[in-house]
Amino acid sequence: MRTSDTIMNSLRTGVVASALVASSASAPTVYAANFGEDVAFLRKHTPLLMLSDRAGIAKVAVSPAWQGRVMTSTAQGDNGMSFGWINRELIASGQIQPHINVFGGEDRFWLGPEGGQFSIFFAKGAPFELKDWFTPAAIDTMPYDVVKQSTSSVTFRAAFAVTNYSGTRFDVGVNREVKLLTATSASSTLGVKAAKDLQVVAYETINKITNAGKQPWEKKTGLLSVWILGMFNPSPATTIVVPIKAGSESKLGVKVTSDYFGSIPADRLVVKENVIYLSADGHYRSKIGINPHRSKAVLGSYDAANKVLTIVQFTQPEGVTDYVNSLWKIQDHPFGGDAANSYNDGPPSPGAKPLGPFYELESSSPAAALRPGQSLTHVHRTTHWSGSEKSLNAMAQAVLGVSLAEIQAAVPRK
Repeated sequence: MRTSDTIMNSLRTGVVASALVASSASAPTVYAANFGEDVAFLRKHTPLLMLSDRAGIAKVAVSPAWQGRVMTSTAQGDNGMSFGWINRELIASGQIQPHINVFGGEDRFWLGPEGGQFSIFFAKGAPFELKDWFTPAAIDTMPYDVVKQSTSSVTFRAAFAVTNYSGTRFDVGVNREVKLLTATSASSTLGVKAAKDLQVVAYETINKITNAGKQPWEKKTGLLSVWILGMFNPSPATTIVVPIKAGSESKLGVKVTSDYFGSIPADRLVVKENVIYLSADGHYRSKIGINPHRSKAVLGSYDAANKVLTIVQFTQPEGVTDYVNSLWKIQDHPFGGDAANSYNDGPPSPGAKPLGPFYELESSSPAAALRPGQSLTHVHRTTHWSGSEKSLNAMAQAVLGVSLAEIQAAVPRK
């Protein structure tokens, strides 16, 4: 079935909410008591589509106005926890900002690279400084058309052009499907059998970009990549967990890139042979990246206070190592970027206000060297599990390779 004409007309006439940039946020962050409250708030400001299982327990809220973004989800109906971070103050402001509109949401469609000579966020010749950084409207404020919808899935389509720092124009077609998964399907994709006492909301986004132009996309003039970012509510009891492949740095590269915003204190970032831990308390601005040689195509986090285990999986083609580099400088290795990233928000400088706060689990596709008419597809899957610690521990050990006790002990609580 198709979405209603009312929804699509409101999108096209500009009835969309917006957000302020970090520096202008003045009110404290407000979190909804439950999923139903978040949905009610969002519906006051933007059209919203709802995916649900037959029982109405597992639910996913999706925004057509914001590129088919998954805003939030729940595993326990309207009275259950709302898992996505939503920028309530900024959405309610109703003002479009020039650099970025930080709506929030736990699965948003973006394109890379962000920085470097092939950046699509900086104009040709511009210095790599915040005042010259602009998020393309196609991945910020542009609504996507709903082309197909059911109770458990919705498909969006968009067409636009972006030009990179080097002056190369890309005509892009996007097809994005948001699909709710059953508990059985979610367990199967993780390669485990979930205990019966666990509750879950699981969904995947299938993101296809197509070269809709007449020229091939080539490394010498820059390439795009699909970049999916999930924003979640932080807490002192939450720890990010990133399994990595063990091995020598001479063969696999560094275990983690962690100097995006300066060095991260040892009590916040713990690097082991086969796993990385990062605090997700929302108090200290920090970011990590995992290269495709190290990445296992899975990320996770554990909220010990609410007993919620979040697991993100994504497609990572075997043997492919060209990933766009998003560092804000002219790069020696523009295709030596990350396959996975994670971010913990915090004040950008002493006394400043954080962007959220929130934390992020992110994945990227390989660089898309596409001929005219050719496509690349990247799948990003999110599952939130809640239940007994015994059952969650078994899930964590099977998928992330570590126990809940190891996760909780890794980063000191403050």
